[in-house]
Amino acid sequence: MTMMRDVVVKDQKGALGEDMITKIQDFQDDPEIFAYCQLPEVLDIVSAFTGPNIKSIHTMLIHKPPNVGKSGRHPFHQDLYYFPFRPANRIVCAWTAMERVDRKNGCLSVMPGTHRGPLLPHGYPEWEGKVNKAYHGILNYPPPKERVHLVMEPGDTVFFHPQLIHGSGSNKTQGYRKAISCHYSSSDCEFIDVKGTIQESIAEEVESMGLKKAGLKITFQEIWLLKSRLVRGQYGKMEQLNMQ
Repeated sequence: MTMMRDVVVKDQKGALGEDMITKIQDFQDDPEIFAYCQLPEVLDIVSAFTGPNIKSIHTMLIHKPPNVGKSGRHPFHQDLYYFPFRPANRIVCAWTAMERVDRKNGCLSVMPGTHRGPLLPHGYPEWEGKVNKAYHGILNYPPPKERVHLVMEPGDTVFFHPQLIHGSGSNKTQGYRKAISCHYSSSDCEFIDVKGTIQESIAEEVESMGLKKAGLKITFQEIWLLKSRLVRGQYGKMEQLNMQ
């Protein structure tokens, strides 16, 4: 698993343990947490997007720390920016609140209808202070005029398209804001070559993170293949790294 520490909190004097953790990623090999990604109640809805052959591709337990100013913000972005496989219409995220989530503790904000638009250029936002690693946002994006704040109770789940523009604010309360999510795709999705595209920079960053963490030089596509797990149906084209 990958333990991600919040850049604002980790530099604060006296911050220890749970206070610093902002995400637990890549829990596909932990049977207890990964059971969420295998829930029939979730997969039955996911299959409406992916079809019958389903792979988990990205797992996150999001742990937004409390009341530390601008910590934990995630700029408006599109998840497809991180994924080197297509088609986008066969990818979906299931995001479940583990406790009440509202505007005070940094709920999701989404822009309905934006999943019908193109994948936009991303990069690190020009925010005052530090930005968490890989928290890219849409570049030169004007403040959204129409957005929906997703207030959710424990167990509430939202399913959304990878091109939907979304983000979240900081946690201004004294408690933590916890949620768990899994991205899924059809096992018949195909890997693409992102060289020369707006995804090239994130590919290079992820590859460098993989080299630092595992000491292995592996491609962006290979990293995503290693993270994925079949959760329903049969293996398909996604097992082949014949990039189209």
